[in-house]
Amino acid sequence: MTPEEFNDAYALCQFLPGPNVVNLSVVFGRRIRGPVGAAVALVGLIGPPFVIVAFISLIYARFGEIAALQRMLLGVAAAAVGLVMGTCAKMARPLFDDRLGLTPLIALATFAAVGVLRWPLYWALAVLVPVSIAIAWVRR
Repeated sequence: MTPEEFNDAYALCQFLPGPNVVNLSVVFGRRIRGPVGAAVALVGLIGPPFVIVAFISLIYARFGEIAALQRMLLGVAAAAVGLVMGTCAKMARPLFDDRLGLTPLIALATFAAVGVLRWPLYWALAVLVPVSIAIAWVRR
């Protein structure tokens, strides 16, 4: 997938019910191998983490009060924040390849509406989705 195709698929998965990454794995698996690929991608995404988390929860139930373990979990949480920030930066990079500069403006308008002005998400979507669709329609 090109970065643009990935962002389009991810945007679709944002609107579908359920966790975005699960939806994206199903879309990606279906694109590669059809319904069987979608099922394999889903099991491959959910299966191993389920087993690992179940095992870790048993260990945490037994040893969760140890101070060293709590400090390690704090470090893991900090690493997770860094990974999320890095992923957001990578996904935003194709937005800035827009020749007219409209895509970054829509992204910034969304951030301003929800993050700064504290609009409810449905208000921001009601305004910005039609604007985005109109811009994409005119450009194609």
